[in-house]
Amino acid sequence: MRISQRVVGGLCIALAVTMIAGGCTKKNENSTSTGGSASAGNSSGGKVKVAFVPKLQGSPYFEAMDAGAKKAATALGDIEWLYQGPTSADAAAQAQVVRSFIQQKVDVLVIAPNDPDSMAPLMKEAQAAGIKVMTADTDAPNSVREAFVNQATAEGIGNTTAETLMKAMGGKGKWAIVSCGETAENLNSWIAAEKAYVSQKYPEAELIDVVYSGEDQAKGTQMATDLMSAHPDLTGLVGQCTTSAVGVAQAVKDAGKIGKVFTVGVGTPKSMKPYLADGSSSGSILWNVQNLGYLTAWAGEQLAAGKAFAPTNKVNDDMAAVKWDEASKTLVLGDPLLITTENVDQFDY
Repeated sequence: MRISQRVVGGLCIALAVTMIAGGCTKKNENSTSTGGSASAGNSSGGKVKVAFVPKLQGSPYFEAMDAGAKKAATALGDIEWLYQGPTSADAAAQAQVVRSFIQQKVDVLVIAPNDPDSMAPLMKEAQAAGIKVMTADTDAPNSVREAFVNQATAEGIGNTTAETLMKAMGGKGKWAIVSCGETAENLNSWIAAEKAYVSQKYPEAELIDVVYSGEDQAKGTQMATDLMSAHPDLTGLVGQCTTSAVGVAQAVKDAGKIGKVFTVGVGTPKSMKPYLADGSSSGSILWNVQNLGYLTAWAGEQLAAGKAFAPTNKVNDDMAAVKWDEASKTLVLGDPLLITTENVDQFDY
């Protein structure tokens, strides 16, 4: 009996040790698993989610912005850049994408609104959900957005566009504008600046019409063709966005009116290159679109971190003095750029 007791006692001690050891092992396994999950979370889920909703996905312009933002995400290291827009320049379709990002609970939501007024309530909804809200490329000034990343001032873009066209036209004659979205705040602000500039400096030039092609290049070409048919003495056309810039130049080329009808557009370098080469376009007014995307992603990171913008901000070596206007809550990339045959090859978009 004593031996049995000793055996039983030994077995109990052994069992206890085993249970303790097993418990430690189990605890360690849990710690390792949890630690692994935490590590995975830091490497993927720990980044700031900055989502950008352009007017139209697939356009060379917004694809260039996306490419620039991705460079920022790589350089800064703590941004997860998300990019999705509607397949047509439609306010309702864009709203669906915005709702999706709100449901995903991104950290920062950046929008280039097709219709600022209809987008404003959704932006307020995003803010109420704890999401930082920005605009880029085009603004929604009567919204809750905390910052607008602007490519250049409206006067800078409008005045440069108007002056380039007037020089080509000899400062007089009839001209027209083929814009895109009728409610696009940025395009309308440029048009207002162009009207004021030409009215003041070139009284012999007459603006006969402003039409809207809705980001549809083929429609822009047709509208420009119709304008030339309705006004045989028309000598100037502005393509107010990247699709209509190509559209008006193509219309002049198709009509065989190169040198008779002059066009200027807000177009991307690659798309405008052949028209600059054959003279159907006298110049394209733009800016470094990839830098605009980079600046947008950087601004999103700043907002997410609760950092205030300085009056002058060094974003990187290429953007060493980006101005912040506190009154309008606007970051301005810089001055507009006139693209001609001399510098068009400097850009890869």
